[in-house]
Amino acid sequence: MRAEVARYVGDVNVDASLNPSSPHAEGRRARALLDAARDRVAACIGAARSEAIFTGSGTESDNLALLGVMRAIGPPGHVVASAIEHHAIVRALDRLREEGFGVSVVPVEPDGRVDPARFAQALTPQTKLASIMYASNEIGTVQPVAELARIAHERGALFHTDATAAASWLPLDVGELGVDLLSLSGHKFGGPAGTGILYVRKGVPIVPIFYGGAQEAGRRPGSENVAGSAATAFALELAVAERAGRTERAAVLRDRLEAGILAAVPGVRVNGAGAPRLPNVLNVSFDAVESAALLIALDLEGIAASAGSACTSGALEPSHVLLALGLPKRWRTGTIRFSLGIATRPDEIDRVLAILPRLVAELRTPAAAR
Repeated sequence: MRAEVARYVGDVNVDASLNPSSPHAEGRRARALLDAARDRVAACIGAARSEAIFTGSGTESDNLALLGVMRAIGPPGHVVASAIEHHAIVRALDRLREEGFGVSVVPVEPDGRVDPARFAQALTPQTKLASIMYASNEIGTVQPVAELARIAHERGALFHTDATAAASWLPLDVGELGVDLLSLSGHKFGGPAGTGILYVRKGVPIVPIFYGGAQEAGRRPGSENVAGSAATAFALELAVAERAGRTERAAVLRDRLEAGILAAVPGVRVNGAGAPRLPNVLNVSFDAVESAALLIALDLEGIAASAGSACTSGALEPSHVLLALGLPKRWRTGTIRFSLGIATRPDEIDRVLAILPRLVAELRTPAAAR
């Protein structure tokens, strides 16, 4: 959680144990704080207060969007999603299949983009909902959400987007995007972990996915997290206010890292290259290198990177995202992701570029060559 957000929570003196459903004075104060947080979120995304639901995570927001809407509509209904969605969407789709709903997965192009024409072909008269992520957390590819939403609406389907990876970097106005539902995760834009937001356009049918009280207008039971919601709303305001500057700065650093790697290391592929991408994500594949070994070597140098969901030394299944791109095994097994934050400095980029070529060269042995 960002220091500014932590200070804000301290300044408003939010008691984490306050219950906004209580009728006493402290309960009414908690309700006022929660309502104010909801108003702030709504203003950030161009929505009405009643259209913002506070949840416990981005995963819960995704699950509530898909399961809540489709269960409200009932089978037989049909859902369309892309082949590179987050596991929060993938697992929810698995559950919908088990419940008798139809599910279609749209392939992506080699750069990770959903082709609007292929998306349109996947829609059927039974399609009630389409869910396409705004931007990929793994490769950074940004989808043409507004165009896809328009196509879905023309076919009579609702449209949801998982915007968790995009929140700090891309516009979130739900009117401009044309979406009916949008999912966010607090920690992705500097808020506390364990908080989330789901935008649900007025009139969209949705039922709770677990059971209890009538909180969140009967859509998400359980005593609300007042402190977490207040912090999340404040963090979202900061993210929206700072977006232009932080996006430009991150893009410069990401491009510097990408160009430096390509210049210094042979046998490298940038995944998602050629498509619009988030400014803070660089996903690269190294030929004749195992990602697990490279990540360990980087970690020993104090450099934090990840493999996303990629294959690590053959012990795990390859990432469904990399498979969807059609990458050959020699590229999939050597993939790592660099994620830049708002505090990333130029000297940190330069340090990676000073160390990475040597590590890759050391890990590339004749036996590892393909």
